[in-house]
Amino acid sequence: MVSRVQLPPEIQLAQRLAGNEKVTRDRAVKKLRKYIVARTQRASDGFTHDELLKVWKGLFYCMWMQDKPLLQEELGRTISQLIHAFQTTESQHLFVQTFWQTMSREWTGIDRLRLDKYYLLMRMVLNESFKALQTSGWEESQSEKLLKLLMTEILHPDSQTPHGVKSHFTEIFLEELAKVGAKELTADQNLKFIDPFCRIAAKTKDPRDLHHIVRGIFEAIVEQAPFAIEDLMNELGEQEGEEEEELSEDGGLSEESDSEEVEEDDTEEENGEPDVPPKGSIPRREAETEEELMDDDGETTSAVLQFDYEAVANRLFDVASQQNTPSLNRKRLYKVVRKLQDLTAGIFPEDDVPEKVYAYRNEGREKRKMRKRLLKAQLQKNKGKGGKEALNPASSSRSRGRKRKGKRTNPDVQPGGDSSRRQSRGRGGRGSHSRKRRKPGGGRAKVVAGAEFQEPKKKRRIQESQE
Repeated sequence: MVSRVQLPPEIQLAQRLAGNEKVTRDRAVKKLRKYIVARTQRASDGFTHDELLKVWKGLFYCMWMQDKPLLQEELGRTISQLIHAFQTTESQHLFVQTFWQTMSREWTGIDRLRLDKYYLLMRMVLNESFKALQTSGWEESQSEKLLKLLMTEILHPDSQTPHGVKSHFTEIFLEELAKVGAKELTADQNLKFIDPFCRIAAKTKDPRDLHHIVRGIFEAIVEQAPFAIEDLMNELGEQEGEEEEELSEDGGLSEESDSEEVEEDDTEEENGEPDVPPKGSIPRREAETEEELMDDDGETTSAVLQFDYEAVANRLFDVASQQNTPSLNRKRLYKVVRKLQDLTAGIFPEDDVPEKVYAYRNEGREKRKMRKRLLKAQLQKNKGKGGKEALNPASSSRSRGRKRKGKRTNPDVQPGGDSSRRQSRGRGGRGSHSRKRRKPGGGRAKVVAGAEFQEPKKKRRIQESQE
């Protein structure tokens, strides 16, 4: 019997993760979590880069085989939460790095029917990456390492990441960061999170990357400015209310309040029922928070990050004003700087026409150029029909004089003569239009009084032959 070669555990797990049966895939995910916890307890027994690439290939096809949106969401959450099974931050960053490398490698093989599930997986992995930073207290060194990793793997000019991954990453970055740290992060910390995007937007030579960064990061900050200020005002109002309550409590309780509390305790003892909400109902505080998160239209509003718009504008201006910045990037970034400067001055975008503005921005440059050309052509046609005489009075008077000169006839010829009419019409019989088609060398035929009409040569020959 030939001894069977035993495969490494990473390859065995990857094979089970890509199995056809859902039960085997679910068991493989649970075993993988236990294996990660046991493997990373010691720093010396950590995963290598190649081993995690094999693990992620199995997880990628595990997601590939999963159908039904609810089950896909559950599986994506389970896979993304594997980052918390790693015991060290280095292993967590390596896990995130290999994930984005796997997505870049396998992206071109994903069909359009499976794109949504991988968009969801990217969103969840990024969200859990920010939660790992949150557990470390948003430490500056850890956040810098994570940002450097993300920029080098996704948005760096030398990376081979497809544009679909880049555009989705820039679109979801601020959204997922706001979900995790909107209530904890300050404006200075948020500026550090978007600083790598400022540098890449100034250096990149790909207009698509520039468009994705400007649209997904900087213009999103401008659009969310009214909501951010509203949240800030609400927080200030809550702080003032808490301060007033503390002052009232520090002033001491009156005897009436003591008596009221005693009466409430007595009523609760008599009824024998504590002030507990019934089973299945939502507590009062939770209901209030849910009402706060609902809009007037009944839609939930996500949290918004706070930014110092003047600091963001200054940072963008410093980056865009460098000598090695391409002219296209400089113009685009200067437009964003003007908008941010308007926000610092208290000038917000108009609320009446945001949809028209966004539709205009989303249109391609070629469509806008074609529209401008069509408008110019229509204006030129309208001017050519009715406005030429008004624009050039001298030329119009000259043309009138020429027309009058053309109408003059020889005084020796009678105005009602047939010969003058035939002479003016010529062979074609088209009247004044024959003047445009006369030969350049031929002059006008002068009609002399008393001259006989000369018949054409063909008619002469016919008459001579008949005679």
